[in-house]
Amino acid sequence: MNPDKMKTLTIVGGGAAGWMTAIYLNKVFNSQQPNFQINVIESPDIGIIGVGEATVHSIRYFFAAMGLDENELLRATHATLKTGIMFRNWMKPVAGQVHQYFHPFEQQQLGQELDMSSCWLLGARYRQERYDEGVSISAHLIKQGHGPKARQSAPYQAVVPYGYHLDAVLLARFLRDSAVAAGVAHIADTIVDVSVADGNISAVYSTTASYQADIFIDATGFKGLLIEALQQNNWQSFADALPCNKAVAIQRPHSDDYQPKPYTVATGLSNGWAWQIDLSSRQGTGYVYDGNRLTPEQAEQELRAWLGPEAAELQARHLEMKVGCRQQFWLGNCIAIGLAGGFIEPLESTGLHLINLGARLLSTHLSQGTVAQTVRDSYNTAMNGFYQDLKQFIVLHYCLTDRDDTDFWRQAQATAASCAGLPEKLQLWRHKICEYHDLAGGYATTFTDENYRYILYGMQHYPALQFQSGEGLQQPFTQLQHRVQQVLQRTVPHADYLQQLAQQS
Repeated sequence: MNPDKMKTLTIVGGGAAGWMTAIYLNKVFNSQQPNFQINVIESPDIGIIGVGEATVHSIRYFFAAMGLDENELLRATHATLKTGIMFRNWMKPVAGQVHQYFHPFEQQQLGQELDMSSCWLLGARYRQERYDEGVSISAHLIKQGHGPKARQSAPYQAVVPYGYHLDAVLLARFLRDSAVAAGVAHIADTIVDVSVADGNISAVYSTTASYQADIFIDATGFKGLLIEALQQNNWQSFADALPCNKAVAIQRPHSDDYQPKPYTVATGLSNGWAWQIDLSSRQGTGYVYDGNRLTPEQAEQELRAWLGPEAAELQARHLEMKVGCRQQFWLGNCIAIGLAGGFIEPLESTGLHLINLGARLLSTHLSQGTVAQTVRDSYNTAMNGFYQDLKQFIVLHYCLTDRDDTDFWRQAQATAASCAGLPEKLQLWRHKICEYHDLAGGYATTFTDENYRYILYGMQHYPALQFQSGEGLQQPFTQLQHRVQQVLQRTVPHADYLQQLAQQS
């Protein structure tokens, strides 16, 4: 393309949203020849929210496609590996023990005659083991303190799928350095005003400068500075289904002998849930709660009591969350990505995943110089579908609870009604296993029927199948146990992997 005719794409806002989008679009549009001048205007005065410190496993593919060195990324962001989430206290205690189940990233193994899930249910194996223990390797790895990596695993490869626990602020810096090295322009300035003409953004302004562009991307977080200037009342709230709208976070250092866990822990509290995310340098903790039921002071007090005396003097940070998404993510020449576009509460760590989706979808929809309205409509339909799909999956975690100790948990049981079709699916899954065709035709991007089964059966929502016995039902579990032993021999303890990684720096 003639440089004189090259279009300008300006991203307002840094953080993970701004820099992930910049590095991806620069890779797509400018790797062969320059098609866009890509700028990121990042405020030196506005901090990054940086609470979501865990990812889903698909983010590995994004980092790999961008050519990022995984070991450098891990060291720069104080990262650990994540094989899944351990849910605790989301149901009443079982036989005096806190209820818990594990949601790993891996797919279930195939059975010879029936799928493994059917074999597990038909054999009534829930009487002897959790579902995740019966069908996944990851559940056994974490019992032995092992991570997903084998001794000779290549970058971004492992025995089982994995994501990351990382420092969100350090990730944004790492992505910024990588993007700038690849040719993205970094402008340190604070945008305070937006000019609109004929349904498009004509310019954005700081106190000292103005900036024009052909395409603007709004990565300004919850305030959505640019997209709000184009159209107000463009937000659809998910508060009826997901009422947790506030969080209080506390970071605490590891003790000298502490070994970071290769999984996230999500523990149900009185009016929401608490996270524990181990980085190599510290643990991130926090309480996601319903701000209509608890004051920030009450939530902080409950979190500190749950963490124990060692948290008494640690600083707490309070956050407001805007749960929902835009009705239209793309208006005129402006596209909202990240928190500016929407937010699903952080239960399944989908924040970076949604940024990835937004950037990837944008790359296929910006393929022509002139953008037709049908292209914007296509983008908006898909993004809304992605958010609605993730909303349903998160609601699934809540609506299956049998906890009745607080109004929060009692009302959580009714939230399925806020997701079209979910009550009917839950009734269906009382009579048959959850399978691919039950969810096909939707907008699933990372959570499929296999993930649904981990939640359904972890929360004891079993179908009433006719039990049968036979060697065919046992065979896949015998094979899995052999596989577990092989994998334990190949993989290394997570702590050893992190130590080796640190020594390479």
